[in-house]
Amino acid sequence: MEKVSIVECDSYDYKKVEKKVFECLDNIDSLKKQIKKGNKVLVKANLLKKNFPDEAVTTHPYVVEGVVRYLQKLGCEVIVGDSPGGPFNEKSLRTTYKATGMFEVQKRTGCQLNFDTSYVEINNDNAKLLKHMKIVKAFNEVDFVVSAAKLKTHAMMTYTGAVKNLFGTIPGLTKADYHFRMNSIDNFSNALVDICEYIKPVFSIIDGIEGMEGDGPSSGDKRFVGLLMASENPHALDTIASYIVGIEPLSIPTIKRAKERELFSGNIDDIEVVGRKIEEIDIKPFKLPASTSINFIGGRVPKFLEKWVLNNFRPSPVFNHDMCISCGICANSCPPKAIDMSSKYPEVDLKQCIRCFCCHELCPKKAIDIKKEGLNKKIFNRR
Repeated sequence: MEKVSIVECDSYDYKKVEKKVFECLDNIDSLKKQIKKGNKVLVKANLLKKNFPDEAVTTHPYVVEGVVRYLQKLGCEVIVGDSPGGPFNEKSLRTTYKATGMFEVQKRTGCQLNFDTSYVEINNDNAKLLKHMKIVKAFNEVDFVVSAAKLKTHAMMTYTGAVKNLFGTIPGLTKADYHFRMNSIDNFSNALVDICEYIKPVFSIIDGIEGMEGDGPSSGDKRFVGLLMASENPHALDTIASYIVGIEPLSIPTIKRAKERELFSGNIDDIEVVGRKIEEIDIKPFKLPASTSINFIGGRVPKFLEKWVLNNFRPSPVFNHDMCISCGICANSCPPKAIDMSSKYPEVDLKQCIRCFCCHELCPKKAIDIKKEGLNKKIFNRR
């Protein structure tokens, strides 16, 4: 039976966070049997972009620091890193590490920060789609990876947690290429599971002290949840975390794919929850992203008609030019290159748009909304 540890933590007071991180991980007895003195471990934080810790977009530095200190206590050499959205180079890493508080984690703990932006091409024989893929070299050269995720909704995947966090092991704009090549939700979620099963994190922990609901993973609303959650099985962890915030686990594509591939049963009854009892946790359900929709015609009509309906009624990105600073991040990060900046401000060709919402996710000024109107709302019956 898979085990998920849950502990309460009511603030980002550092001493409290460290104590609770240790408690959360100590609840998983088998961890100390796997992790040995001298192991090299890379803590993969969610460092999506240059957001400050109090914005609830990135893994809070105190949670990362707690994990680093826990591993150092076991005698590990610890590195912290990520491949944030957009270009992957030393300059972008430095600005991201600074904004998200990772330089302070390095200063206080003596851990390393990864600045190696090279990648390796690997064979992933057990993958369903990504049989060959590019991985940031640093993630391939350690004994273990830890997924230190943030509890958030996600415009494309509904929810992002332990599994989705590992997409950041893919280098820079290669992520856009994978989005473009696997632009259906089914294919992209299978690719995420492929990545997770290759990385096989030694454990995953979710920073749910403050999460994000609504139009996550960067433009939603901050929500206090007051929980830290961890597990050796990232699929089981995401199942419990999504259930706690009122999202049906099997409505989340990555969890559904894991069940289909028999990596995990998908059944909450098959998970042993230790620490805080799940039935005692009462969290008001998270608001879902405006982009979340149900394809009620999938498989029921000819493909050409299904494509026409989805292209005409799916939620779409809408650009607020009054807030836009013309930085071009949206256009540079758009997998199908559907955004044109020739008039200074972004204009999107919805016929090319694959609704990955990378533009919405990476906009530094939250100048992009996800919008659905009229018949769209009736068809998809959401919000």
